[in-house]
Amino acid sequence: MKNQLKESERKRLEVESTLKNKDKLFRNILIEKITNCDTRVKLFLGLPSLVFLKSIFDFLAVSASSMKYWTGKSSSLEKRWHTENLKKPGVQRKLQLFEEFILTLLRLRLGVNTMFCSVLFGVSQSSVSSIFTTWICFLDQQLRPLLKWPSRQKINKHMPLSFRVRYPQTRVIIDATEFFVQRPRNPSAQSRTWSNYKSKNTFKALVGISPNGAFTFISELWSGNISDRSITQRSGFLDLIQPGDHVMADRGFLINDLLLQKGAQLNMPPFCRPCRYGKGKFLTSKEIKESKNIASLRIHVERAIQRLKSYKFFDGVMYIKSMSIVNQALRVAGVLCNFMAPLVSKVNQKV
Repeated sequence: MKNQLKESERKRLEVESTLKNKDKLFRNILIEKITNCDTRVKLFLGLPSLVFLKSIFDFLAVSASSMKYWTGKSSSLEKRWHTENLKKPGVQRKLQLFEEFILTLLRLRLGVNTMFCSVLFGVSQSSVSSIFTTWICFLDQQLRPLLKWPSRQKINKHMPLSFRVRYPQTRVIIDATEFFVQRPRNPSAQSRTWSNYKSKNTFKALVGISPNGAFTFISELWSGNISDRSITQRSGFLDLIQPGDHVMADRGFLINDLLLQKGAQLNMPPFCRPCRYGKGKFLTSKEIKESKNIASLRIHVERAIQRLKSYKFFDGVMYIKSMSIVNQALRVAGVLCNFMAPLVSKVNQKV
């Protein structure tokens, strides 16, 4: 009986303390509103369901409890706290672990700036920046093994019918995507990041998806003026290709010779040829049919990139100062996309 009274008294004091702390009360209401159904979890946090949100947090919480906040380059030099101290070093947290996790996902998904997050969660702008940087690097470290290159057997097991009928040897569909970036002050940096395709300063990444739409490869970001052939060579993508693989890509990827050296094959829409009679260019009826077939399947990589860019942290023009964590954030967003339902159904596809 006494224990029950003590417990009820402790809960009463916690409630009174929460009611007095307006920032904490607002955080509790905000998180409750965001996580009260699967639809809102998917919309605001980019995860498929509330159950999944709690499960992945439980998985991360043990390691996250001993994290050290990022406060600059010098903060990563001291490594003893990884092995000798189970408690988090440095200043005490102003937010609970789950609140930090929600803040990180919310900023990644909606792209809200640090000032707005500081108002929502009742902490300083510098604390928001430190929390987000720390958690993004931590999530990248913990979730990167999930962004893996599947075996040929796995690809065949989950091969959609539309691919199985037309291009059954397809291992990966690739494309390049660009992200707008603040114009650098250095003229040479401006030249390297200038994209003629977008007519703006950009960074470019090479992405690859399996036939069912899951991300299997996301490269580091490169300057916007790099060609599709060059980014394919320098990103490490070719090291993953095995003899007998078929790679599907758009016309801009002039990499057939590179794949032939690996014993692989490139499937891409055929180029038009000059017409012998009159002006203009043409395709044969067979080439037109092949072009339509490839286009109908290659579109899935565009849908995957659209899903990746639904994480609004990459939307708009990114600041130069944020580029230090964009590679990590891009991989984390790719893994979170893979937690969603497959883009391509295994059987319900028109052939």
